Amino acid sequence: MPRPLVAEVDLGALRHNLQRVRDLAPNAKVLAVVKANAYGHGMEACALALESDGYALLSLDEARTLRELGVTRPILLLEGLFGPEDLKGLRETRAMPVIHHQEQLRMLEMSDLPPPGRVFLKVDSGMHRLGFAPADAADALRRLQQVQGISEIVLMSHYACADEPDGTREAVRRMEELRGWQAGLAILPSSFGNSAALLAGQAFGRGRAVPVGDWVRPGIMLYGASPMAGISAASLDLKPVMRLRSQLISVRQVAAGEGIGYGATFRSDTPIRIGIVACGYADGYPRHAPTGTPVQVAGRITRLLGRVSMDMLCVDLTAIAEAQVGAPVELFGPDLPVDEIALAAGTIPYEILTGIARRVPVTLIGDHGST
Repeated sequence: MPRPLVAEVDLGALRHNLQRVRDLAPNAKVLAVVKANAYGHGMEACALALESDGYALLSLDEARTLRELGVTRPILLLEGLFGPEDLKGLRETRAMPVIHHQEQLRMLEMSDLPPPGRVFLKVDSGMHRLGFAPADAADALRRLQQVQGISEIVLMSHYACADEPDGTREAVRRMEELRGWQAGLAILPSSFGNSAALLAGQAFGRGRAVPVGDWVRPGIMLYGASPMAGISAASLDLKPVMRLRSQLISVRQVAAGEGIGYGATFRSDTPIRIGIVACGYADGYPRHAPTGTPVQVAGRITRLLGRVSMDMLCVDLTAIAEAQVGAPVELFGPDLPVDEIALAAGTIPYEILTGIARRVPVTLIGDHGST
């Protein structure tokens, strides 16, 4: 019998969340972000299941994987070119690069290879991570327009604080000012909207809606988690795509005062009944999740006890008398949002979902879509 830990991926929920994107940005094309193995959900399965207008990822190897699966839709490389040799890969995969610094511009200008047809010109609107400074954007555009073979340039930026009320105010001001002063930039198609920007109107009130552009790039919302701390995915009409489930593999009584787990960081003042779950930090469950982190056992919410081990964790069964070896456990999923686990563990759902280990078997629920 295999180890009972399984990550179930609900492709129907994934498609529901994509429809939410379309409802929120009905006039935009959707680049589904499937980087980081589709946030831990399986890039190949999710890309095939999603009826998006294209995909956003990081590497040419990932782009090749999708093309080999028969995917024909546009693919955006979010970090663009890493070296001149990537230009050949761009032509082979028909991928669209993000151009965000001078060296990438020089690669395009100096190459003897035909450039990609569409490129995304990234401008830094306050993230200070990637992108041309606003003062340099017009010159970068001019140089791109002089590269023979580029058929379309999309103006791109990334909101640093869209998950906060009024967090995009300064970024929007900078981009509007930039496009107001530079006629060439003003007429470009654009790509601004990440998950938080798409959801800002619903999360913070309709008056807080922000510009998202002609191409939107949803990530975490596709997988059913909220990008806003303290605002639940359910309230945003997002459905969890992954259920991480396991079973109790041991049940025992522990006397009052006895320590539980490494370092004996938990001791009960009274006798306690505990269960051991087949899931640990080597599976991607956060090691720093503290005592009290919610876990569902046999359909009831209980709490984590002590330190998470490499392959196991301990739960309190004192109030769940019916729970025995083999009882079902949900670490997170439809009945226990990953947002709650992240909050308890002092992290974000992105880290938990992308951290699910490759050793965890994945079961797909629902049919694949088209390419």
